[in-house]
Amino acid sequence: MSIDLTFPVPPFGLTGSDFVLTPVADSEGLFTLVGGTSRLFLLDAAVHLPSYAPVLSSAQVEVLGLGSAQDAMLLVVANPAAEGTTVNLLAPVVVNARTSVGAQLILEDQDFPLRAELARR
Repeated sequence: MSIDLTFPVPPFGLTGSDFVLTPVADSEGLFTLVGGTSRLFLLDAAVHLPSYAPVLSSAQVEVLGLGSAQDAMLLVVANPAAEGTTVNLLAPVVVNARTSVGAQLILEDQDFPLRAELARR
């Protein structure tokens, strides 16, 4: 089931404010985020990176209108390549599951890599 999302500021490299988040068939926790002619692959951090627990600033929480941690869907951008897939842990995509508002956030004062190798399952 696809979800229509609104981004007040588009994710890096994309344009516009309206996007569609769609699960990839037969791939648990893998999504495409499509806006216009652009597409990103996103992984559900709860499924693929259960120990990943970034802390959002109060300003970031406010922009998304998050009332609690349960409202947040935490996704990371996946970059597939022939030599392996990396994920961006420094700038996750966070979606308010109640309002369908999303944002790609740069984490402040946290030491996460921009390109972390994703371990195969």
